[in-house]
Amino acid sequence: MNPIFEGIGVAMTTPFNDNEVDYDAFRRHIEYLIENDAQALIVNGTTGESPTLSAEEIETLIKVGIDTVAGRVPVIAGTGTNSTMSSIELSRYAEEAGADGVMLITPYYNKANQKGLIAHFTAIADAIDIPVILYNVPGRTGMTIEPETVVELSRHSNIVALKDAVGDLNYTIKLMNMIDQEEFVLYSGNDDNFADFIQLGGKGLISVVGNVIPGELQSIYSRLTEGDYNAKHTFTGLMPLIEAVQVDVNPIPIKALTSELGFGNYELRLPLLPAEEEMRAEIVKAYEAFKEGSKV
Repeated sequence: MNPIFEGIGVAMTTPFNDNEVDYDAFRRHIEYLIENDAQALIVNGTTGESPTLSAEEIETLIKVGIDTVAGRVPVIAGTGTNSTMSSIELSRYAEEAGADGVMLITPYYNKANQKGLIAHFTAIADAIDIPVILYNVPGRTGMTIEPETVVELSRHSNIVALKDAVGDLNYTIKLMNMIDQEEFVLYSGNDDNFADFIQLGGKGLISVVGNVIPGELQSIYSRLTEGDYNAKHTFTGLMPLIEAVQVDVNPIPIKALTSELGFGNYELRLPLLPAEEEMRAEIVKAYEAFKEGSKV
C-alpha cells in the first residue's frame, strides 16, 4: 500500500473578505503551496474553520481546490462531522468531485464510545471508494481514538492513515508498535513534534505553519528520511516560528501570516477573533526573522 502522500501536507486556511470566502485568494494560496513543495493539501480542516462554513461553502471549497490543483498533488477533503449521515453525504460529494482522500475527525460534542467510533468510521469508509485518514485530536473533541480502536479500523481496506494530533509521543510509539506499517501510516498533526515523529516512523506532517513555509518543512522531511540527522538541528531553528503560531487558538495566529502574504484579509469567523495588533506584530516579526535567517 502506498500512502496518499509522504512529507508535508498543509492544513489550509480559508481566506475571507468581508465575511465571504475569498476563492481567488484560496486559488492563489494553492499555487503558492504547490510552487513551494507542499506534497498534499487538506481542505476544510480545523485550520480551515470548518465548523463555521456553510454546506455550500464547504462543497465549493472542495471543488475549487480540486479543480485548481488539477492533479498536481493529492487533495484531501475534511468531511468528518459529529453526524455519521452528514459525514457520509459530504464524503460522497468529495469523492464525486475528485478528491484523493477524506479526513474524518472524531465526533465532537455528542462524542462516542470506542465501539461507536468503530461503527461511525466504518459506515463512512464503507460508503466511499477513496482512502480515509482518521483524525485524532482530543484537545478539540474531548475524546481520543484508543490504539486498539485504531488497529481494528486499520483493517478496513479504505482506512489507510491516522493524523495523530494527540501531542503525546508515548501514544505514537505504542501505536507504531501495534499497527502494520506496510498497510497503515501515521501523520503528525503537531508541528512542534514533527522531527521526533518522523524519526519514530511517521510518514509526514499535516501542518499549520506549512501554510507559509511548506518548502522548508519538506526539505527537513527529505533530509530526515535520508538519514541526515543534522536536519533535526535545522528543525530546531523553526521552533520560534512554530511557537509564534501557537500563541493563540489555531488558526488565529497563522492567518496573521497568510494575510501578510496576501492570501485573504486578516479575518476569522466568530467565535474566533483576530489577534490584537501587538500580538499580530510579534507573529509577523517571528516569520520575518525566520525568513531572514533562512537566507544566511
